[in-house]
Amino acid sequence: MAEHDHEHGHQDYQKSSLSLWGAVSLGTGVMIGAGIFALTGQVAQLAREWFVLAFVCGGIIAGFSAYSYVKLAKAYPSAGGIAMFLSKAYGKGSVTAIFALLMYFSMVINESLVARTFASYTSQLISFEAQWLIPLLAVGLLLFAFFINILSNQFIQTFSFFMAFVKALGLVILAAGGLWASGIQFESISAIPEEASGGGILAGIALSILAYKGFTTITNSGGEIVEPKKNVGRAIIISLVICALIYVLVTLAVGSSLSIDEIVKAKDYALAEAARPVYGETGLWVTVAFAIVATVSGVIASAFAVSRMLAMLTNMKLVPHSHFGMPGSIQKHTLVYTIVMAMILAAFFDLSRIASLGAIFYIVMDIAIHWGVLRHLRQKVNANIYILVSAITLDVIVLVAFIWVKWTSDPLVIWASLIGMALIAAGEILFLRKKR
Repeated sequence: MAEHDHEHGHQDYQKSSLSLWGAVSLGTGVMIGAGIFALTGQVAQLAREWFVLAFVCGGIIAGFSAYSYVKLAKAYPSAGGIAMFLSKAYGKGSVTAIFALLMYFSMVINESLVARTFASYTSQLISFEAQWLIPLLAVGLLLFAFFINILSNQFIQTFSFFMAFVKALGLVILAAGGLWASGIQFESISAIPEEASGGGILAGIALSILAYKGFTTITNSGGEIVEPKKNVGRAIIISLVICALIYVLVTLAVGSSLSIDEIVKAKDYALAEAARPVYGETGLWVTVAFAIVATVSGVIASAFAVSRMLAMLTNMKLVPHSHFGMPGSIQKHTLVYTIVMAMILAAFFDLSRIASLGAIFYIVMDIAIHWGVLRHLRQKVNANIYILVSAITLDVIVLVAFIWVKWTSDPLVIWASLIGMALIAAGEILFLRKKR
């Protein structure tokens, strides 16, 4: 397949075009969009009365994970982020390509997840029901995200910052109002969790990690952030702290308004349902409005980052590339591929399965990052061995629990994950072997 040269692939990357707070807004944009609106009900279904704790534990695990990314970003700031980190650890071969593509597809899955969430919330405002409505709205959002992403970095940064501020402030106000109106009662999370198993709680924690993985999108814009060796790490830490605080506040508010069974029943639009008993129909409209803001900005920020990572893999000649008659640079082409794949997923898969696939792909890739730092880069990036081992151990525990729970309840997800990983590995090995 035809490939562009390295320089041409970089013509869209604008050095120092993203500020520290622009990077923070991109990270929080992805996290809040996927985390609270898409996953609250999904996590509650698994962890039951422990769902708030699951989000807290997910944040702690994400904090351990962030350690490796901060160290790597400080040493190797790059527009390709994770693709570059993996190449530093494993070289420019099949191992790097396979794990980088796992991250790429987990991010594409995340985009489709958030797009479906946008559609689920938006449909609450529409009086009629139709099976085609959810996929149509999801695909429409992804198309809108494509057009925003072909604009300048400065516009995307300004747009993301404004949207991140609006949705963060809105969620805090809604959550605080909900807690106040309920008299700070946490009936659904203070009950004895008789129905929650240890495996279910760990599986809920594994899924909640998806709510935080958006911080990795910051690394994919490392080459475009002002003073990247300093500000990439700062942006990651600030984003995680902001999102963790918002998640705890919002999940407490949801738990004070609805029972666990009610949260699970409305799992695709749990926050909107939680607003009904507190604010009535006005609260529903306001919550859906914030959900739309959050999911729109989340998809835009995710597409911005993931297209850059695939472009980096293309420039490293680790994945095949074809113009398909399209003009422009590699990054524009990878943006098209990303949006089209997300559209297909959003059109044909439900939220639970999309989220599960994304969680498995992401945690496997995350383990590979920590292992690469531990075995090959620890001294070069001055990383602490105990933190690295802790990050790997925590990832393995929640991944095994998640796989076990899904194997007993929805084995198709596990088979789809295994087949997906096998196809990625086989395709990469054949492609690289053919190149030689």
